[in-house]
Amino acid sequence: MNIKSLLLGSAAALAVVSGAQAADAIVAAEPEPVEYVRVCDAYGTGYFYIPGTETCLKINGYIRFQVNAGPEASANSADGSSVANDSSWDAYTRGQVQLTAKSDTEYGPLTGVIVIQANADNSSAQKTQLDSAYLDIAGFRAGLFYSWWDDGLSGETDDIGSPKTLHNSIRYQYETGSFYAGISLDELEDGHYNSDETANNWGVAFGIGGKAGAFTYQVTGGYDTDNEEGAVRAMGTVAVGPGTLGLAAVYSSDPNSYYEASEWAIAAEYAIKATDKLKITPAVQYYANRYDSKVSKNDFTDNDAWKAGVTIDYQIVDNFSAKVSVQYLDPEKADDVTSGFFRLQRAF
Repeated sequence: MNIKSLLLGSAAALAVVSGAQAADAIVAAEPEPVEYVRVCDAYGTGYFYIPGTETCLKINGYIRFQVNAGPEASANSADGSSVANDSSWDAYTRGQVQLTAKSDTEYGPLTGVIVIQANADNSSAQKTQLDSAYLDIAGFRAGLFYSWWDDGLSGETDDIGSPKTLHNSIRYQYETGSFYAGISLDELEDGHYNSDETANNWGVAFGIGGKAGAFTYQVTGGYDTDNEEGAVRAMGTVAVGPGTLGLAAVYSSDPNSYYEASEWAIAAEYAIKATDKLKITPAVQYYANRYDSKVSKNDFTDNDAWKAGVTIDYQIVDNFSAKVSVQYLDPEKADDVTSGFFRLQRAF
């Protein structure tokens, strides 16, 4: 057999083998099924189904940069992230993320909310905290959340809320489209306490509010069981001309965890919608028998005060806004104080 015959025979054998294999079916491995995120429109915009479940989840929050100005501006930062010093200005940054989960049950939607907030006064002075965490079903709410006393007028001048409004609470609230009424049991461990005691009290609060045409209203009350004192507040707004007029009044029987700024106070503002993007809100407040812990921790003092200010809100683009606020406080028996802040905020 010469070399040519050997090559031809090898080629023929290879063709036979290849033909036999080609006759067999080729089975390719099927790819793993891909479960795409499904939009959940049952509870409004922004929700999607958690893959593999019937629970809808929404993620939102904001990023804020703010510069405070005034006496001891750092110590007076509202977010509590700053360290006390004598600086006349202080900058801080905040990041907040909220997770809201909802699912249908035989009792109505079951809601769970977690809010994480991080505040940075500088690279070394930072604080991350649980800002809210609660569950809600059929009007009942339990967990860490803000009370009705956290509400206020739309500007930055009014001082008609509790010094601490975030509590571990149990609440029931009845709601319709234009009316709500509720009652809550609040743990007040970080609230007001007398000089001979420690903070370890609880309280009962109620909230009633609603809307009727161009008018909105809210009545809020609270009784601090440890201090055996209470407070009540009424607020209302009405559309007038190019803006919205807001009025509020509050009374407190003596300093307590629901209101301690003064024995009573009245506040007014007018939020002017100058353009689609610009809102200007001048406001005033009067305090009668203002609270001063340096004079008496248990009682109001004979010291009235006036406060006036203006807040300017500007919507730069969608989800990005700027705010400027300037406030002037004139106590009867203390030096007057001018303070304010500049804020940039991006919501998502």
